Amino acid sequence: MRQNSTSGAGTTSPVTGMPLLLLRIEGAVMLAAALYAWHLTGGSWLVFGLFFLTPDLAMLGYLAGPRAGAIAYNLVHTYAAAALIGAIGLLASAPMAVAAAVILAGHIGFDRMLGYGLKYPDAFGHTHLGRQGKR
Repeated sequence: MRQNSTSGAGTTSPVTGMPLLLLRIEGAVMLAAALYAWHLTGGSWLVFGLFFLTPDLAMLGYLAGPRAGAIAYNLVHTYAAAALIGAIGLLASAPMAVAAAVILAGHIGFDRMLGYGLKYPDAFGHTHLGRQGKR
């Protein structure tokens, strides 16, 4: 029987089969949508490339331990964060915030497409899309 706890030891992926495939496809679609949105803005592809991996700086939270790292990583790697930044940018007529939201959404989509999900506090590789890396 599959165990779905978040304690770490002995857990398996909470998502498998077709649902996992669909979540990865959703990530690819979000990445494609972000790339298209960036194209529509006429923004510099150099800027997009330079800032594309910036959200991964949230992994520095792991220097304070796995719980703090998971919180920092998850706060940055949610579509809600990208939507909030984008909404603020649109309401405040702040194109840099909108650009940041598009890049963030694309980054999150890229991560999900590759199978990197939101982190559980027990280990960096324990994500909502399953375990990553060495077991």
